[in-house]
Amino acid sequence: MLTERQQLILRLVIQLYTSDGLPVGSKTLMNAGVKASSATIRNDLAALEQKGYLEKTHTSSGRIPSVQGYRFYVDHLLQPRSMTPAEVSRIKTSFRKDFREINDIIQQSAKILSDLTSYTAFSLGPEINERRLTGFRIVPLNNQQLMAIIVTDKGNVESQIFTIPPSISSSDIEQIVRIINDKLIGEPLITVYHKLRTEIPLILQRYFQSPGSVMDIFEMALSQAFEEKVYVSGKMNLLDFDLFSDVPSFKSIYSLMDNHDEVVSLIEVPDDGIEIKIGNELEKDELARMSLMTASYQVPGHGKGTIAILGPTNMSYAKMFGLMDVFRHELANHLTDYYRLIDSFSTS
Repeated sequence: MLTERQQLILRLVIQLYTSDGLPVGSKTLMNAGVKASSATIRNDLAALEQKGYLEKTHTSSGRIPSVQGYRFYVDHLLQPRSMTPAEVSRIKTSFRKDFREINDIIQQSAKILSDLTSYTAFSLGPEINERRLTGFRIVPLNNQQLMAIIVTDKGNVESQIFTIPPSISSSDIEQIVRIINDKLIGEPLITVYHKLRTEIPLILQRYFQSPGSVMDIFEMALSQAFEEKVYVSGKMNLLDFDLFSDVPSFKSIYSLMDNHDEVVSLIEVPDDGIEIKIGNELEKDELARMSLMTASYQVPGHGKGTIAILGPTNMSYAKMFGLMDVFRHELANHLTDYYRLIDSFSTS
């Protein structure tokens, strides 16, 4: 158990270290407002080090926070900093652009968040459970290729280019489109997903000797609509921090961020609010010196989305927490307005 003064000292050490990156000593803490003698403060620093909350550097008599220290701070001492009106205005202004579809907003939100924080940012859109299939078209590109286009009622447009087997004729393609439009248009995507594996293959067997190759055309395009799209921005920002001992270490992190499944598992959606994972809590050796701040947001009637930032363990948690809280609500408001517009078109 830490005394009140030890908690104050730990909070100040973290605030000062995340501000300027310099080890913190007793004199600095006295100047920061700790009302105790230099000797008393040194004793408290030693006690915090012994408990595992601080570490002593080899090049200085000052201390720096440990992962355990950051964890205690985040759980018990963190006081989120309120955003200034100018900072809030900057976030709102960043979203004042014309977006053609939902994915544009989600993708742009990752870039905005990365620009605001100077960290690597992730953005995962609302869940797809309530989306419905509203359009399916196939556009011939040449004799061997075609483009399948899928549209949902929430403004998402997915397309996939295919090379068609010689055994499939243009009349076959037209038949596929008729079947899909007759059986699947207007259905929720989750229903479409199940019918593709049950009802549709049986129907296709009536018309095609090899329905498997026909199914591939639609199924591959639809898989994009089902895929949880995670947008990443600011990967190179990690080079601005002293996080990597060598080039292979950076390449390992960079390749991880290019792996869709790895990123999805990394930014698991928190139940509510904002969650912070530090160092080894991320369960990946290459992320041992980093922290991940993840925030969820709710779009009424359209599910839950996620934003996240990845940066060094000495990020300014108080500032980033306040920024993420404002950002997630602004993103939710913007998506809600967009969905309301889409819904008004679909009912008019």
